[in-house]
Amino acid sequence: MTKRTAVYPGTFDPITNGHVDIIRRATRLVDRLVVGVAANPGKGPIFGLDDRLDMVRTEVADIARQKGAEIEVVSFSNLLMHFAAECGAVMIIRGLRAVTDFDYEFQMVGMNARVNPEIETVFLMASENHTFISSRFVKEIALLGGNVTSFLPPRVHTRLLAQVSAISSSANE
Repeated sequence: MTKRTAVYPGTFDPITNGHVDIIRRATRLVDRLVVGVAANPGKGPIFGLDDRLDMVRTEVADIARQKGAEIEVVSFSNLLMHFAAECGAVMIIRGLRAVTDFDYEFQMVGMNARVNPEIETVFLMASENHTFISSRFVKEIALLGGNVTSFLPPRVHTRLLAQVSAISSSANE
C-alpha cells in the first residue's frame, strides 16, 4: 500500500505556534507530511532559506518523535503543484485563520486544480488560540520592540530576537 502524502507549504519566516499546530494536526491525516519551505524571495524574508529550513526541522522533529510521524522538511522554488507532484502528494494542507484567508485560498484552489486536478487541497482551521497569529505580524511586532513570546516556539523566539537585534544594529551603523 502506498503512503498517503501531503504537502504543507509556506515561507515560515519564522515558523509560528500556529504553523506548528497545523503540522501536528496534519500528521493525523496522512502517513507522510512534507513541509515545503518556499524560497519566495519576493516576500522579503528576514531569515535566509537555510535558517528557515533549520528552524522548521528543529520544531517538527519534536512532533515526529512524539507522534511517530513521518515528516520531511524541504525547500522549493517551483510551482506548488509541481512540487507536490514531485513529492508524490495527494493533497495540499492549508491553514485558515479568518474569512480573509478563505477568499485568497479559494482562488488558489481553483488555479491549482487546473494545474493538477489529481491533488486535493485540505483546509485546517486554526485553533482558536492561534487564529490571529501570522508571521508577518510577529515580525512587525518584534521589529518594533514588542513581546512575541506567546506566538513562537521558544527556540524560534530566541532566533528571532537575535535576528531583530542584528537588523537593528546594521540599521544604526
